[in-house]
Amino acid sequence: MTTVSGCPVTHTSVPLSGPRFQSDPVQLYRDLRRDHGAIAPVVLDGDIPAWLVLGYRELHQVTGDPVLFSRDSDLWNQWDRIPDDWPLLPMIGRKQPSILYTVGERHSVRAMMISNALEGVDPFSLKRYAEEFADELIDRFCTKGSVDIIAEYAKLLPALVLARIYGFSDEEAHPLVGAINDMIDGRERALAGQQHLGASMFQLLADKHAEPGDDVATRMLADPGGFTDEEVAQDLMVMMAAGHQPTADWMGNSLRLMLTDDRFAASLSGGRHSVAEAMNEVLWEDTPTQNVAGRWAARDTHLGGRHIRAGDLLLLGLAAANGDPQVRTDGSALTGGNNAFLSFGHGEHRCPFPAQETAEVIARTGIEVLLDRLPDVDLAVPAEQLTRRPSPWLRGLTDLPVLFTPTPALGRPGSHGGPA
Repeated sequence: MTTVSGCPVTHTSVPLSGPRFQSDPVQLYRDLRRDHGAIAPVVLDGDIPAWLVLGYRELHQVTGDPVLFSRDSDLWNQWDRIPDDWPLLPMIGRKQPSILYTVGERHSVRAMMISNALEGVDPFSLKRYAEEFADELIDRFCTKGSVDIIAEYAKLLPALVLARIYGFSDEEAHPLVGAINDMIDGRERALAGQQHLGASMFQLLADKHAEPGDDVATRMLADPGGFTDEEVAQDLMVMMAAGHQPTADWMGNSLRLMLTDDRFAASLSGGRHSVAEAMNEVLWEDTPTQNVAGRWAARDTHLGGRHIRAGDLLLLGLAAANGDPQVRTDGSALTGGNNAFLSFGHGEHRCPFPAQETAEVIARTGIEVLLDRLPDVDLAVPAEQLTRRPSPWLRGLTDLPVLFTPTPALGRPGSHGGPA
């Protein structure tokens, strides 16, 4: 075995990339657990070593001890090997002023600012906004008889709703949605999308300084913690990106399950309990957030039978931990309301509870409105032809083509239009 600044790199280290994350991640995590135990050595782009935490208990240990396993990326023992154009820098950054890399008491105060701002959103208004935008989007394709649910619905709805509750006008929301999707897609327009999102957040804060409103941005600015506009803007960007894509994938993965599994067929005729069960099962079996970067060891330690050196990067294998046979002894699907999954993380850096609730309202409302409007919706291709994005981080469908009986558009007053 050889080492590079602490993390082990061996011939058995597994690249955190490749088609298996797209085709069969469940079996991949089983193989990793069989070969390596609860902690597996992996390599990132550029042969950068890291550990992937596969075990449920081990992940609890890592996320529950923020002193030993810190969110401070400055601790990383690989920075001298990271080039300026490393493709994972947007995900594993250094000295970023967002809440993602804040630690200690300052993080606690900052997390409370975000939670308080989101808790101020009226839940009835949130559901109404989700219904309104869902109807608007469905109106664009309901007369056609076919649509790609991902491109024309799931990838749009969460960002539209979030933009409104954050304080953007509906005229500003539609180009903002395009920028967010460009940034998340990570292609040639990614940087431009990130720049547009950042500029939009600073403009939003300037507008709210001049004219406060009943919105998330105004409440964050008014927080007594004394955060700068830079900090608030960075956190709004994190909230928008983290709230949009996983929610879109939650919708897409849940609809895929309902359209391909006979256990959920009854829900397509209007049953509501089955929607909740499908969404819960997805968080266990097909969670949108597969792996998260990460935590850094503050000192030498041991975890899952492995020697972890100071500065080593540990990646949180949320999907693998959800399937850990040590806690899923019977291997059964969990659709009965068991919420012990780790899909939203764990510990002080977990997704704030108000953000989880916001995502659930948006995703569930989006699914319910779609099924109400298009009750005979069905897959347009065999289930085995559906493909996933080739990402080890977020698991979602590239598309979800469906067929349905064309229905008239509602054309309700207050529809905001926007680019089709």
